[in-house]
Formats: sequence, structure tokens, C-alpha cells
Amino acid sequence: MTEPGDPTGSTRRMPTVDPVGGDPHTPGPATPSAHVPVPTLEQGGGRAGRFWSARRVPAALVALVLLGAAGLLLYDIAAVRAGHPAMQWRRSLADGLAERHLDDVAVLVGAGIAAAVGLWLLLLALTPGLRDLLPMRRDRAGVRAGLDRTAAALVLRDRAVEVPGVQSVRVRMGRKKAKVRALSHFRELDDVRNDVDAVLTTAVRELGLAKPPGLSVQVHRPAKKG
Repeated sequence: MTEPGDPTGSTRRMPTVDPVGGDPHTPGPATPSAHVPVPTLEQGGGRAGRFWSARRVPAALVALVLLGAAGLLLYDIAAVRAGHPAMQWRRSLADGLAERHLDDVAVLVGAGIAAAVGLWLLLLALTPGLRDLLPMRRDRAGVRAGLDRTAAALVLRDRAVEVPGVQSVRVRMGRKKAKVRALSHFRELDDVRNDVDAVLTTAVRELGLAKPPGLSVQVHRPAKKG
């Protein structure tokens, strides 16, 4: 701005004041920055589906079998085109297919084996696999986590052993249900069962699984010796 008594007509730039208490000589931002909310546990990060297995062993076996069969067949075809006789296995196979009927036992057995192998391969292709890995809740969009069923069973067992009156605990952790069998050497069985059920309900919730399994709690007395 120009001061009234300044003969030179020069302008002086007024200092820019930072509204948040910064340096008054530092220019402020041109536009206010957008507020990015901090992700919380209540925000979903996507669907927590099961983990898919790579199935490297079945894929490698199928690839090797197909590669060997195709290579052998192409070699035999090239040999026949070059004037050599066909291999014995191909002549025997052609004669057998020409002579045997569709209702022959060998043909039916071979067809059944081929159909079973095909169904097995389709099942492997359409199912995720990795049944021992339980998917956990997706609290962050770019993070996927899983918990091994054995580790989850150990956590539940350690929690159940802490209940007064519990002598030993066996836990079988499934994808949909956790079966707990505890032995109690004192206290009433109903009281122990209620305490174990309450403790394990909290423990299952704290595991952070996408689909918490149900609980089946059984409490018994240890077998008497002699």
C-alpha cells in the first residue's frame, strides 16, 4: 500500500500474519488443507474373505502330466509322419478302443477315474483352501491378517486355565465352532462352566476374527484313579 506522505510513491508490503500463531513474516497457505480423518476400529476396510491357497503342488503335477503326455504324443505323430511305425502303446490303445464297447468294465473304470480326477481339480480351483488360517477383521483398507487355528486354540486354552477350579482344558478350534472340554477338580460344575463360558466369550471377541466361532463348553470331573 502507498503511504500518504511518501514522495517517492513507493509501496510497502504488509507482513502476513499466520492465523495459527506462526511466524508473522512467513506467508500462509493459499488454501486450507483438507482434513483427513484418522482411521478407527469402527471403519471397515473391506470384506474379510478366506485366504486362497496357491495350490502349487497340484498345479505342478497336472502341468507335468500334461506336458509329458503331449510331448510323447507329438513325438509319436512326428515319427509316423517321418515313415516310422507308431509306438506300441498307441497301437494297443487304438485297437483296444476299437474292440471294446462302452459298457465294458475297463472303459467304465477308466471313465470313472477320469471323472473323479476332473471333479477333484474343479474342487481345488473353486475353493479357497488354507482351512487352518482364520481371516481377521479388516480394520485397515490395505491390510489383511489371519490367525492360525492352532494359535487361536492355545489362546483360548490359556484363558480357560486361569478360571478357578479348572484343572486342564482341551480346545478344538474349527472355522465355525470352538469345542472346549475342561476338567474341574473343585467348585460346582455349573459355576465353573459359566465362568469358562464368560471368559472364552470375551477371549473370542478379542481375537479379532472376521467371523467369530461359536462356543461349546463342557466341564467334567477328572476320572477317579483305581
